[in-house]
Formats: sequence, C-alpha cells, structure tokens
Amino acid sequence: MVSPAQPAAAMAAFARMVKGQVRNYSAPLDMAIPASKQKYIPSSGSYPKGFLVSGTNVGVKASNTKFPDLALISSETPCSAAAVFTTNKFQAAPVQVSKKTLQSRQGQGIRSVVINSGCANAVTGKGGLEDAVNMGSKVDECNRLSEPSTLVMSTGVIGQRLPISKILDKIPTAHANLASTHDAWLTTARAICTTDTFPKLLSRTFTLPSSPGRTYSLAGMTKGAGMIHPNMATLLSVLCTDAPIDPSALQSLLKHAVSRSFNSISIDGDTSTNDTVAILANGAAGGAPISSPASDDYTAMQDILTSFAQSLSQLVVRDGEGATKFVTVRVQNSPDYESARLIASTIARSPLVKTALYGRDANWGRILCAIGYTQGLAPGTVVPERTSVSFKPVDGSPVLKLLVNGEPEQVDEERASVILQEEDLEIVVDLGGGEKGEQGLGGEEAVYWFCDFSHEYVTINGDYRT
Repeated sequence: MVSPAQPAAAMAAFARMVKGQVRNYSAPLDMAIPASKQKYIPSSGSYPKGFLVSGTNVGVKASNTKFPDLALISSETPCSAAAVFTTNKFQAAPVQVSKKTLQSRQGQGIRSVVINSGCANAVTGKGGLEDAVNMGSKVDECNRLSEPSTLVMSTGVIGQRLPISKILDKIPTAHANLASTHDAWLTTARAICTTDTFPKLLSRTFTLPSSPGRTYSLAGMTKGAGMIHPNMATLLSVLCTDAPIDPSALQSLLKHAVSRSFNSISIDGDTSTNDTVAILANGAAGGAPISSPASDDYTAMQDILTSFAQSLSQLVVRDGEGATKFVTVRVQNSPDYESARLIASTIARSPLVKTALYGRDANWGRILCAIGYTQGLAPGTVVPERTSVSFKPVDGSPVLKLLVNGEPEQVDEERASVILQEEDLEIVVDLGGGEKGEQGLGGEEAVYWFCDFSHEYVTINGDYRT
C-alpha cells in the first residue's frame, strides 16, 4: 500500500531534479547560444590567406547526432608551427603525439591540425596513442603526405577511448568540405566546444614595419569553460597567420603571448591533461620572414600576437562554467613581473573572493588575505603599510577605494553594490612601490582575468560525466 506521503515525496524529488536541469549560465540542452552570449559571435572576419577549415559531425558522443565535433584546419602550403602544452603529468595521447611531431619536424612543414570534441583521449594507454597517431596519419593521407605533418588535439571526458573508426571514416569528409568562408571558420570553432555556450573565434588584420603597405591576417579559435587555470587549462586553441615567421621565432613569440593571455586566466583553479595552444604561419601574404628577436618586425609581431591572444583567452573567462562576472585583477607597483603575477593568480583562484563577487559582497578582506598568503614572492613585495585595494568601475566613474596604504576606507556599501551588479569589474591592487619606490621597489604590473563561482558551477560539474 502506498502512503499519501510517498507520492508527495516523489513529486518533490522530481521537482528538484527538473530544477537542477535549468542552467541559466550554461549551454541549453539544444546547444542554442544564450542571448547574453550572442554579442561575442563575429558576423564576419578577415582570415589568413591559404588556410582552409571545416567542422563535421562524427558523433563522438553517441547522443550527438547533428552538431559538429570534428574540426580540421589546413594550410595549402607547409607552415612554421609552434605550440605550448599542458604541464599536467598525465599528458593526453594527442599532446604526446603532437609534441613528437613538432620535435621531429623542428617546427617546419606542418600542414594541418585535427581536433575532436566529446572525448579527451586521455589516460587511455597505448591504444590511445595509436588512435592519436592514426588521426594525424589519416589527415596526412588526405593531404597526400608521407611524413607526419598534422597536429592532433582532443577534448572531452578523460579515461575513455575514442570511437576511432567513426572519426577516421569522417576525416575524408572533413577534408573534402574544407573552405575559407566565415561560416566555415565559425562552424569549425563550434566543433571544438564541450561545455562552452558559444564558439570562440576572432580575426584581425595588421601590418609590419618592414612592409607597411602589405596587409597580414591573424585568426584564432579556442575552447574552454571549466578546469581553467595555468599551466594551462582545459582549453585548446589554434592560431593561424599568413605572415612569414621562422619556427624558432614563432615558438618564442607564442610563449611570450601565452604567458600573458592563456596562462593569465582562471575559472576554477584546475588544470587538465590536454591543454594545447598552437600557431601555424604559412607566409602566404609574402614579405621577409621574421627571425631575429632584435628586429622591428619581431617586436611588432610580439605585441600583435600577445594582444590577440589576450582577447581570445578572455572569451574563455566570459564563458566560464556558471560565471556571472568577468573580473580583471591588476597588480601594480611590484618589484618584478613574476611577483605581481603570483599575487594576481592567487586572488583569481580564491574561492572566497569568487563567491563574494557572485554574492555582490564588497568583502575586500578576502582579497587582502589572498595577497597576504601568496607564496614565492620576492622579499619586500608586500608591505601592509604600502598596500592599497580598489574597485574600478567599467563605466569610467571614480574608483571605489577599499584600502589605502594599509588603512581601511569608509566604504560606501550602496555604491559598492551598484558596481558589483555589473557583469564586468576591475580589482586594482597597488603594492605602493612606485617607479623608484622605497627600498628600491619597481613599478612592474601584471594583469589576470577570472570569473566568479556560482551555484551553476556545481550543477554543471556535479553531473558532467553522467
């Protein structure tokens, strides 16, 4: 016999389950892009010459019957290539294979990048390595190449083997569908998404000092929404340019850019097994190759690539799992860049700072605590009597001072609440060193980008695998 309480309890449990499926800040079940994220989708682009891309449905996850989950990026001519990989000890098969390919080719003669979403091919043993090799070999076969010339990336659930036969069967289709249109680039960016709520794609044009009349293009796509924190994060990114850059110069340019972009973001303080940022340069736009770090072209390219990578990586933070806020933390007047970066990183990954921001609570004490327990700083970096903390509104109105030279301010809680209601916020930490500050402190600055922690983050990650 069923008691009256049992149906009521069952209904309450069902209601809780349904409520748990309503994700206000994550991808809808039909994969439609939320209205709040539509503004980040480019309607057009300026893409580098000689590159072709495609996004194809494989069904890496059996439940995916229509969305693209295989991305292919190819150059019509051989490229210089460089990459920065995860530092996680459990490096996924595609990371190991791509590293080996780059090393054996010495960063030259790379033609393609192939990426699947839905399965990370990580911690999959010798079979996983064979799968990654076979993915690259199949692309090389389509390009009629006998030497390994393809970088391989995967993203998704860890510990599961790829449905490799399905992937290999669809690679020729992906190759046949290669195109240079904006729609093709956008579809390709969509193909690498997992819990992302929108495809992340940027492009821009630029010139170099040696060829002021010549226009170059730079395009990039990335994915990532969770397990984001250096070095690096659950993110993949591919950058392409038609500028001519020698392999050794390309590697140093990418390393500098990544340190100030993809390695300066945090969503949840976790890092993963598959993280890869790669760049291909085919030189199709002509001009003299960039080689010497002492050249004006190198300096200009460093600024261009770093700025571009920052803009691209910031899209990852804006799509953080369950995130409601995009936060910039700027640490100023540090004796050295690395100390400033360590402090910014510590603030960015503090759960107490992140939850306070989600709750719109101007609890600056949590920021101060994070500054104070930062490890590995140069001696004399943090002196309480010189430390100041402020909220800087994005609307250009005056900063809200919270702490000035170690002394707490009388905080206007009403104004603080208004500032914290905005989606964007900047936290400024001034260590008080100045350009020639006391005790020889310098004026170095580091910037980090992060998001808040919401209930939604727990919901998404509580059932990610199941």
